[in-house]
Amino acid sequence: MEEKDLTAGFELGPIRPPSEAFSLLIRATRNCPWNKCLFCHCYKGTTFSLRSVEEVIHDIDEAAAMRDYIVEASHSMGFGGDVRQAAAALLSQPYGNQCLHNVALFLYAGGISAFLQDSNSLIMRTPDLVAVLKHLYSRFPDLQRVTSYSRSHTAAHKTLEELKEIREAGLVRIHIGLESGYDPLLTYIQKGTTAAQQISAGQKLVEAGFSLSEYVMPGLGGQAMAEGHIVETARALTEINPDFIRFRSLHVTPTMLLWERVQDGSFLLQSEDAVVKEIAGMIERLDVTSHLKSDHILNLLMEMEGQFPEAKAVCLSIINEYLSLPDEDRLNFQLGRRMGIYETLSDLQDSDRFNSVAEGIGRIRERGDSVEAVTRHLKDRFI
Repeated sequence: MEEKDLTAGFELGPIRPPSEAFSLLIRATRNCPWNKCLFCHCYKGTTFSLRSVEEVIHDIDEAAAMRDYIVEASHSMGFGGDVRQAAAALLSQPYGNQCLHNVALFLYAGGISAFLQDSNSLIMRTPDLVAVLKHLYSRFPDLQRVTSYSRSHTAAHKTLEELKEIREAGLVRIHIGLESGYDPLLTYIQKGTTAAQQISAGQKLVEAGFSLSEYVMPGLGGQAMAEGHIVETARALTEINPDFIRFRSLHVTPTMLLWERVQDGSFLLQSEDAVVKEIAGMIERLDVTSHLKSDHILNLLMEMEGQFPEAKAVCLSIINEYLSLPDEDRLNFQLGRRMGIYETLSDLQDSDRFNSVAEGIGRIRERGDSVEAVTRHLKDRFI
C-alpha cells in the first residue's frame, strides 16, 4: 500500500497505559505538570504546557483524515471495503509515518477506543476538555471508550459537578497512578499528594461515574518501608474500591532520580521474591469488588487476574505456587520471564524451555556474573 502524503500528521506523546495499546492517541496536554516523582523518568527535562482547544481539534481532524484514507484504501486496494484488512496491510509495511501507524492500529482493533495524552489531561479547563471530547466523538462516532491519565491532586480539586460534566461528555475511564497509600513513602518518592487526597479523588471519580483504574507499584517502599506500603496501600484501595487495580512493579534505571539513592545505598531494592510476597500481602488485605490485573511486563506473575472478591483465592494460589518452587526453579522462571521464554508458571513444565534457561544460568555463572543482576539488566528494556 502506498502511503498518502499526510506529512502534517498530529502530535503524539511518549506513553500510554498498557491497556490502551490499540487506542487512538490524541495529545491534549504536553508532558507532566508535577514531574518530580523519583521513580519516573518519562518527562524529565521537559516542560508542561496546555494545548489550545484549536490545536487538539486540528489533531483530531488530521487523525480523521488518516482514518478516511485507510477506509478509502479498503476499497481501492481490493479489500472489498474491509477496513481491518487495509489497516493490516499498512501495518505490515516498514514502520514509517508514526501517526498513520497509530490510526491503522486503532482501526485494526475495531476503532472503538481513544486515549487523551499526556500525563494529566484532567488538568484542562473543564469547558475546554468537554469541547475536545465532543469534537472527538463527532469525528469518530464509533468510539465506545475515551480514557485519560489524571493525577489524584487534580481530580480532588475538580468539583463533583465538573467531573460529572466531563463524564457525560464522553470521558469514560480515568487512569491514576496511586503507587502507594503510605504517606511516608508518598513523601519520600515526591509524589505530591497524600493518601487522604488519593482516597478522596478516587471516591469522587467513582461517584461521578468514571471507570477508575488505579495503578500500584509493588517494591516502591524498598526494604525499609515495605510493610507500611503493603498495609496502607491495601487500605486506600479498599476505601476507593476502583473498577480496576493494576500492578506495575518497581524497576529502577539510571534515568530515574531514585537511581542515585539506590547507588548510595540509602534505598535498598526488594528481591523478586520479596516483591511477590508484597503483592500477596496487599491482595490478602483487599476488601474490594475491583478487577485486578497484572498487565505490565515488569510484573513477574502476569497471569494474576480476576474480579474480586472471587479472584482473591485464585491470585493467592498463583503466588503460593511460585513461592513453593525450589530456589533454582524460581530463579529459572525469573530469568526465563525476562528473556521472553516464559509467560506463565505452567511454562516451566516445558522441559525444552526449562533446560534452555538452565543452560543460560550455567553460562552466566561460569562468567562469574550474578543471575539476579542479568535479570535486572534485561528488565531495562521494558522501561
